[in-house]
Amino acid sequence: MRKRKLAGVFASFMLAAGVMAGCGSSTSTSSGGGDEKGGEIKIGANLELSGGVASYGQSIKEGIDLALEEINKEGIDGKKLKLVVVDNKSEAPEAINGATKLISQDKVSAIIGAATSGNTKAQIEIAQSNNVPIITPTGTAADVTVKDGKLNDYVFRTCFIDPFQGTVAANFAAKELKVKTAAVFIDSSSDYSKGLAASFKEKFEKEGGKVVTQEAYVAKDTDFHAQLTNIKGKNPEFVFVPGYYEEVGLIVKQARELGLDAPMMGADGWDSPKLVELAGKDALNNTFITNHYSSGDSDQKVQEFVKAFKAKYKDKSPDAFNALGYDSAYFLADAIKRAGGGDSKKIQKALAETNGLDLVTGQMKLDKDHNPIKSAVILEYKDGEQTFKTKVNP
Repeated sequence: MRKRKLAGVFASFMLAAGVMAGCGSSTSTSSGGGDEKGGEIKIGANLELSGGVASYGQSIKEGIDLALEEINKEGIDGKKLKLVVVDNKSEAPEAINGATKLISQDKVSAIIGAATSGNTKAQIEIAQSNNVPIITPTGTAADVTVKDGKLNDYVFRTCFIDPFQGTVAANFAAKELKVKTAAVFIDSSSDYSKGLAASFKEKFEKEGGKVVTQEAYVAKDTDFHAQLTNIKGKNPEFVFVPGYYEEVGLIVKQARELGLDAPMMGADGWDSPKLVELAGKDALNNTFITNHYSSGDSDQKVQEFVKAFKAKYKDKSPDAFNALGYDSAYFLADAIKRAGGGDSKKIQKALAETNGLDLVTGQMKLDKDHNPIKSAVILEYKDGEQTFKTKVNP
């Protein structure tokens, strides 16, 4: 298995190298991507449609599809947006392959995706070298847009970043739940999980709290009894679990079976219908998440989106990944309109200049690092349903 995986990574690297050699570098000698023909502007979607976090990519695509259906009713200056989709199978080498295909073969003007920070980062060098913008709807790691102090100028996001989520969670624990002690249970193989844990711990301790223990697991683990027993032994008033739904669902279920009844909290990685299936409705009571949006928010734009989504998807209630996919398509469409067409370099400039675009998940204003300055919401699970708790402004 290891040899096959390494072979796949090597093949992906060679494909990417071919694209970068063929299409030039990120200097002014490269013309950028984009191919307008027959009244269409091609945009790509590089998403996790199968594999470990398929729920995320599938939800994002549903949101994109709804947005494009609306946008294409009138078009953009007489042109329609044509979506070209690749499945990165929830794996970084496949995300590289997908970006390579979208840029070199399909000649897309921009790419939406991936869902996870790791699969987004896998595409960055290809996008930068070919002057093709990437918008990640949900890649929240801080180093997606900035690496070692340098801006990845062709990379954007529609979501807020992990340090903000961790800070919001810590403030909620300390100020709303008024707990003084917490345990942290992280996925040690995930930059997403480790980044959230670090920002939570820093803020929680600044607020006078104490992290009494930190335990770790690795993605794909299924038995968490030993770590949860250790956590229970420290008697924390609160447990922060910044992970993805596949493991979190089992963690919550096993924690409650062990009698660990303290409030538990995570972030947007929990947000999947699969979480309820894995954990069970009762186990999820007294758990909370930070998220980008709530269908229970009374804001008019949110409720109009919920109504349109339910009409298209047979009364299904849209989650945050649906909303961020929808917003990413509108974010890109607005930039294409202001750029005057499908030229990737002009689209990049327009994306960077976005200031005050009203979207479902909040008003889009980018900071110097291409990160949105926007609100977060806190949701509580009650009998398996997400309920709107509060909105937190940046």
